[in-house]
Amino acid sequence: MNMFFCHTTALLLGVILDLIIGDPEWFPHPVRLMGKAISFISERSIKDDKRNGIKEKRSGLIMCVIMTVVTGAAVLAITVAAYNLNLYIGIFVEAILTCLCLAAKSLCKESMAVYSDLKKTDIVAARKSLSMIVGRDTDGLSEEGIIKAAVETVSENASDGIIAPLLYTMLFGPVGGFIYKAINTMDSMVGYKNERYRNFGYCPARLDDIANFVPARITGMFMVLSAYILGLFKKEYDGKNAWTVFKTDRKKHDSPNSAHGESACAGALGIELAGPASYGGVFKKKPYIGVKRRQAEAEDIKRANALMFLTEGLMVGAYLLIALIIILWK
Repeated sequence: MNMFFCHTTALLLGVILDLIIGDPEWFPHPVRLMGKAISFISERSIKDDKRNGIKEKRSGLIMCVIMTVVTGAAVLAITVAAYNLNLYIGIFVEAILTCLCLAAKSLCKESMAVYSDLKKTDIVAARKSLSMIVGRDTDGLSEEGIIKAAVETVSENASDGIIAPLLYTMLFGPVGGFIYKAINTMDSMVGYKNERYRNFGYCPARLDDIANFVPARITGMFMVLSAYILGLFKKEYDGKNAWTVFKTDRKKHDSPNSAHGESACAGALGIELAGPASYGGVFKKKPYIGVKRRQAEAEDIKRANALMFLTEGLMVGAYLLIALIIILWK
């Protein structure tokens, strides 16, 4: 059996598995292991009583090398061993690994927990549910603030939680997907521009910017296309406005990649996202994204998830089209 065909089959199975089972709490997800390794390295690299910027930057670079090489080697060994045992075992293992790279169902489940709390008019519970998926302070958020934060999380994480790992898995198999997850996990843990991680997190943050450059733009464009498609069936989606806001607001963020999906989503729904927020008690002034045609409502969380799932579907569809051309060409 052609290995490209095996890879394509495993990829599809992995996407379907993610949509069905997501990230079960009982399962020891590899990202948690990555997190423990990153914490271990960072705690021994940053000496609070003796800070040294150059050494911390060097330690951050060394961590990037260790995490990517070890992660890639481990996943490669598992994949090769599985295929050497049996072709079908190889496809099954690759599908499981692909599933572990993706976070579509988890993102939907966690954001919809916020939606469920809001529908019960339980603002306190909604704030608590939101705090599980965002980095900002949630205690003082209004209902609209909660909704906007949940929508932002779905639209922003559509790239680094779904499209980016999917792209690298498509190109390089689970090895590529997991190396990307290692990079993204390092950035999420130590890539903050605060005093503690300013130097140590420099290399992880820059590496994440590079890794997400193409996926973020693919996410934004496919989300605009998703808005056009959904707009054919529901008036709540505006593809034309999604494209307009995507073009004008996709660079309104400290990160060169974070606002691409967010701007497309804001335009598609006709709401205003981002703006000033508090992180760890520190107020941060951020620009607004989108034009406020109406006040955000709880249903926008469901709509953002619909955009996210269709964006993933378009990505898979584009890959299948290319795969079909390659298979037929051979």
